[in-house]
Amino acid sequence: MLRSPSKFVRSWITAALVGSVLVGCGSSTEPASEKAAAAGPKTDVTVEPIKATRELTDTGGVKVSLKKEPERIVCLFALCDDILTELGIVPTATNSALLAHPDFLGEEKAKQVDVIPGGFIAPEVEAILSHKPDLVIGLEDTHGKLAPALKDATTFWPMQPATWQDSVGYLRDVAALTGRTDEGEKAEKSFRAKLAEAEKTKSDKTALIIYGSDENFGVATPETDAAASLFPKLADYPWKSRGVEGSYSLEEILAADVDVLFVETMSFGEADGKLSEKLAENPLWGKIPAVKNGDVHEVNSEVWAKGRGTRSLGIVLDEATAALR
Repeated sequence: MLRSPSKFVRSWITAALVGSVLVGCGSSTEPASEKAAAAGPKTDVTVEPIKATRELTDTGGVKVSLKKEPERIVCLFALCDDILTELGIVPTATNSALLAHPDFLGEEKAKQVDVIPGGFIAPEVEAILSHKPDLVIGLEDTHGKLAPALKDATTFWPMQPATWQDSVGYLRDVAALTGRTDEGEKAEKSFRAKLAEAEKTKSDKTALIIYGSDENFGVATPETDAAASLFPKLADYPWKSRGVEGSYSLEEILAADVDVLFVETMSFGEADGKLSEKLAENPLWGKIPAVKNGDVHEVNSEVWAKGRGTRSLGIVLDEATAALR
């Protein structure tokens, strides 16, 4: 049986996938009224002014206080890299590969940014502190355990984004604390305008984002995944979170008549093939309309799964709307 990674695995993505047995919960089709509700109100393109500050309560309810404007920032997950790039800041050190993407710093410039050893799950505290950071930004449910070790040496900021609205909120928060208010407003305005434009031509096709490695796969849902949170505005996206222990079976996906599939292959160490190629070994895979019609799109997981910020989500919008036409 195909297995699906837990929500915890989805949070840190770069670790080995931990499987939980798929549970079948009936049809995933939705009435038209529910589809409209899932899309939410039309995107507001208004951008409120951002005020520079040294102290705030962030979009997740975490209080952050700095003695001075941070100059040396260490990123322990990709949303941080995304936000800093939008603000015109290069992190002192990072723990993701996002910066190498051509729409960020590109491979050559990214090589100039030190990488924190220890991997995503267990970045080395000594290495972090060796950069004398004014601010360290990490993913709360993964890096929160580092807080005690960093407490007396620097400011640790735990973030926990789930939706695109969270990402915009964190962009505004970082802009306020770094004094890059103009850059923050510009980035937010650009993203909101792109999303508002995309939803004007919403597709009637049924879309799906899956992620994983080998026979393990999961469904990205709007409640827990920033990229997926855009999709109810772009297409029919009838997938809802089933919590930590629940996901969708391939049988349910087949029953939903998915027209366009986006696949995020998670590689751990050396590349070992695409997820879509591995799923092709299952006879049910070839029966999905998107597969039969050649509408399966392997996407960059660094951007789609890990980036989460407005620059990454802008790329997602570009690629998704092109595929959904």
